[in-house]
Amino acid sequence: MGVSRLPSAALSLKQFLQRQRVLGIYRNMMRTIRKVPDEADRKYLSDWARDEFKRNKNATDKDAIRMMITQANNHLEELQTSLALAGS
Repeated sequence: MGVSRLPSAALSLKQFLQRQRVLGIYRNMMRTIRKVPDEADRKYLSDWARDEFKRNKNATDKDAIRMMITQANNHLEELQTSLALAGS
């Protein structure tokens, strides 16, 4: 077999899919935060979300990453529910 043409830092398929999932959660979180009516709350939430994702950017433990994805999804659902209730 020949030498791989992929860079040594290339992600495995699982890592790539997990990264796409995390980026999707981040995008959905930021879209949802944009719907928050109060500007101060919106700024606080977007800063919080950005800081959390940046802080965990270099995490490598698979179980910890899975837990963080679950927590992020829970926070997103909670925020969406709160906005829906506030709108009705």
